[in-house]
Amino acid sequence: MNTDNKDDLEDLRSRVVKAHDSHTPLRIVGGDTKQFYANELVGEPLYTKKHCGIITYEPSELVMTVRSGTPLSAVQKTLATQGQMLPFEPPVFGDGSTIGGVIASGLSGPRRPFTGSVRDYVLGCKILTGNGKVLEFGGQVIKNVAGYDVSRIMAGAMGTLGVLLEISIKVLPKPDIEISVYMPLTAQEALDVMNARMAKPLPLSAACYDGETMYLRLSGTEFGLSGIERKIAGDRLDHSELFWQELNNQQHFFFREDVPLWRLSLASGVLHLGLPGQWFLDWGGAQRWLKTFESADNVRDAVTAEGGHATLFRGKELLNNNEVVNMFHPLPVGLGRLTRTIKTIFDPHNILNRHRIYGQNAD
Repeated sequence: MNTDNKDDLEDLRSRVVKAHDSHTPLRIVGGDTKQFYANELVGEPLYTKKHCGIITYEPSELVMTVRSGTPLSAVQKTLATQGQMLPFEPPVFGDGSTIGGVIASGLSGPRRPFTGSVRDYVLGCKILTGNGKVLEFGGQVIKNVAGYDVSRIMAGAMGTLGVLLEISIKVLPKPDIEISVYMPLTAQEALDVMNARMAKPLPLSAACYDGETMYLRLSGTEFGLSGIERKIAGDRLDHSELFWQELNNQQHFFFREDVPLWRLSLASGVLHLGLPGQWFLDWGGAQRWLKTFESADNVRDAVTAEGGHATLFRGKELLNNNEVVNMFHPLPVGLGRLTRTIKTIFDPHNILNRHRIYGQNAD
């Protein structure tokens, strides 16, 4: 385990202090695997990959503390030696992915509805604020309430509130086995079945629909799953692990097309939005992927009418007429005001990942 990164930390702090004093924007770069995600990055690069290493890992306590520049692959390999995993199943968009990028983006995989999101497993963190202060929040146990909410808001903040330095994460044991079943269905049938299955005490760990076929993943012990599989209609899916891995990392055939890709959050029972394009339903229907050239206003109006929100995940440059659009769904007035207030507290001169989330008017 790497426990001595004082020089790397001081170098990062020195860069941020100089940028703060000169009002120079910085763009935080870890593995640079998610540069497509969120609004365009501006500023001088601030590299974090040298600030790496697992600080502590207590398998019996299910807690790991790790520096932000540590490769995600190294974290997962270390956890695997103890039969453990990151419960939120983060997507991987390149070999250089770092744990800091995983937390900053806040993205979770197919396991999300069943085990929780990224922020649910962040116990504490150390950050470097936009004025060069090193702050610590939370701790290594869930019972440590002090500052816990501050740690959690770093998940999904895209580096706009501070440079992540260290993160304490709760981990979980890996299931003994996982099996998947599939069944050809219509969209309405798939939503009905997925919602019905999710309402029962079944060991589900993923549920999706690709437009023609519904897929369910079950996780547990061999003895426990043998009895449950017989009660769930559908055929056994070969290469189950590969299927969910390709879906999570957007290597599934659905994502292999140059079309603007939207990530929609909706109530799982909602079916029709009246939008053209191709759909993929994940998280039992609560997360929808939509490939469409429809205008951003039309997409967001349709989603808002159903109480959801829409993120333009990738392909902004492919929109018709080079439409100017914020990648993230606009915030309500009150929440937008709170967001700006928090940003000002942590980054008073707005130098860190400027405009990355909500553009010039909000971050």
